[in-house]
Amino acid sequence: MVFLLRKLFMKNEESMPPARKRALLGSLCGFLGIFLNLCLFAGKVTVGVLAGAISIISDAFNNLTDAASSVITLFGFRLAAQKPDSDHPFGHGRFEYIAGLLVSLLIMVVGFELGKISVEKIFSPETLRFSPAMLIVLLGSLAVKLYMAFYNRRIGKAIGSGAMLATSLDSLSDTVATAAVLVAMLISHFTNVNIDAYCGLAVSLFILYSGFRSAKETMSPLLGQPPTQEFVDEIEEIVRSFPVVCGIHDLVVHDYGPGRRMISLHAEVPAGGDLLELHDVIDNAEKLLCERLGCDAVIHMDPIQKGNVYVEETRAKVETLVHILDERISIHDFRMVIGPTHTNVLFDALVPFSVAMTEKEAEKKIVALTETLDPAFTAIVHIDR
Repeated sequence: MVFLLRKLFMKNEESMPPARKRALLGSLCGFLGIFLNLCLFAGKVTVGVLAGAISIISDAFNNLTDAASSVITLFGFRLAAQKPDSDHPFGHGRFEYIAGLLVSLLIMVVGFELGKISVEKIFSPETLRFSPAMLIVLLGSLAVKLYMAFYNRRIGKAIGSGAMLATSLDSLSDTVATAAVLVAMLISHFTNVNIDAYCGLAVSLFILYSGFRSAKETMSPLLGQPPTQEFVDEIEEIVRSFPVVCGIHDLVVHDYGPGRRMISLHAEVPAGGDLLELHDVIDNAEKLLCERLGCDAVIHMDPIQKGNVYVEETRAKVETLVHILDERISIHDFRMVIGPTHTNVLFDALVPFSVAMTEKEAEKKIVALTETLDPAFTAIVHIDR
């Protein structure tokens, strides 16, 4: 169905700008989600009322909540697609993350309400009236929800949409909930043992967990999560493709929503190189990052002493000592100022948050290790996180 709708409403998809294509796909999936969930709501409410099954009616309102979630996702895409303005110079892309968070909160609300109703039914069970129409509607709901989970996950991954991935997870949760209701109905019909309320309670706990996990995933980019290792490796590969660049460090990625990332980093270049030529190389590296990754990039040049055997040997020794302290620590911006009575050894040490040391402790230990190499050394270390 999604493929057909794309053919009807996105006839020039291949020639569309990526941002517009993304917004249209998100809107298309949002409208389809609203339509399908409203159909499921109508069908389940009808058979639920006829059968006197509160679990089916609850599942129906779960679908109605999903329709509301699709509305939120749809508005999230529309708001996220707005162009940057004077109040939001980096665009409105984070509206999509907010939409995903709201969907996750709705999942948890539904899980809580279903749990409350299930506990009430444990103490006040009701007689269920089974019918073929009930079986058809529940089986149809399973098929529709699995399809919704499939297309939301597939397109969500293709366009990098956290909101759509949250909707996909919600659809899977609904599949489990509906399957549990169906099993309870069948057991009640064939054995006269009413386990509807207990199945409902188990399903509600699963939905609560799914909502919590989804909320955690959508909150991370809002709070400022680190870039993936694959993205970091891609950035380094692009910048290091210019032979004059000896290394990169102090990489920072700001995420203002899908397709709206800003990158800043320091590139190490030979201190003896021609300034104008080096600046031209850095300009080209920035342009290449923008073209390949669709982002804004700013690169700061850091001159390093290349070709000085003594400096390079000292750096290698310092790196070895630092790795003995903790192999997760790395150094950069290494330089030496050699004087008649002492030598200043200056560098930055990158100490990840996973290393169980404060910045002061790390600095003190690294300075002490460096100064063991030569009594004339005075180590000046800056700790990076």
